[in-house]
Amino acid sequence: MTSTPPAPGAPTADALTVEVVELLGTVVARYHEEYEEAAGQHSLTGAQARVLALLSREPLPMRRIAQQLKCEPSNVTGIVDRLEGRGLVERRPSPEDRRVKLAAVTEQGRQTSARLRESLDFAREPLAGLTTTERTLLRYLLQRMLGLDAAPPAEHPEYLEHP
Repeated sequence: MTSTPPAPGAPTADALTVEVVELLGTVVARYHEEYEEAAGQHSLTGAQARVLALLSREPLPMRRIAQQLKCEPSNVTGIVDRLEGRGLVERRPSPEDRRVKLAAVTEQGRQTSARLRESLDFAREPLAGLTTTERTLLRYLLQRMLGLDAAPPAEHPEYLEHP
């Protein structure tokens, strides 16, 4: 894999930023690896497990599921078909617009999703080694990186000073 050099005059990433990006990439890769393995232990693909997790929060139309997963709605239809065939998901009309079908998790699907989530040790173990303050700060920083409206943690404001 070759990298494209930055355009003339474009800012270049400093060494710290490059290292942080590489560390984030490693964390994401390890998370996906464990997630796929945990899904397999429940006879699910990673995509099926992600759909089940989304639907455990709330019923969603196929289009919204596809947007969340960054895939085509036709892919979601196949995933939901397979989950429905196993009794983990059901389709129901939307209360707001009966022409729209929502995918909703069944009680069996909710239990499967909860067991899958409990089996994910990758993040739980390293996070357990951090203090509550460190985990709070990490959550805040990740929320900021994602552009979410995050309230800064009250403790240790020195960590939050901007240069």
